[in-house]
Amino acid sequence: MNALALPLSPPGVYAPQDDTALLAGALSQERLPPNAEVLDVGTGTGALALQAARRGTLVTAVDVSWLAVWTARLNAWLAGLPIRIRHGDLFAPVREQKFDLILANPPYVPAPDARPRHSGGARSWDAGRDGRFVLDPLCREAPALLRPGGVLLVVHSALSGPGRTLAYLRGSGLRTAVTVRRRIAFGPVLRARQDWLRERGLLSAAQDKEELVVIRAERPR
Repeated sequence: MNALALPLSPPGVYAPQDDTALLAGALSQERLPPNAEVLDVGTGTGALALQAARRGTLVTAVDVSWLAVWTARLNAWLAGLPIRIRHGDLFAPVREQKFDLILANPPYVPAPDARPRHSGGARSWDAGRDGRFVLDPLCREAPALLRPGGVLLVVHSALSGPGRTLAYLRGSGLRTAVTVRRRIAFGPVLRARQDWLRERGLLSAAQDKEELVVIRAERPR
């Protein structure tokens, strides 16, 4: 992960992985003024918030997990970066604010349980039977938090319907595109449920890699 400095990551907090690195790479390509306001939603360890803050932006980070909040606060303190880190579900703590950039690496892995768990590490990746338990509300709510010219960058698996993400965001008047695609080997979660994913037609019989996508959506000025 050459685009990303790895922060402390205790058990129970999502450790930066390939999806984090892809989003970090997309972040590095964005042109941001020094005082741009950035939101990192579902911050986990705060890895992306830290990268944004190092660019001189004003960063707010949110996570529903208290363990993640305290981890991100510790990592920000260790890095000497003034990141505002809030506890709350999705956009609840920041609904009255507007941002120049929103970063999102939400849970997106399809799971046999229709409703994800409310605790434990699995809630960082399990996202209902279609992988969109968090993606759908994120796509509905994020556009209202963007300033004119503001950008949403969201990463997720091709298994969880990039076309639906694009359609949601275009329906809100945003200019959208898939800017990055990368195929990676199955991690432990997909290996453990690949038979179930094949039964549902989400994986072919021979498929042994997952495609990740980064979607960029911009509010017109």
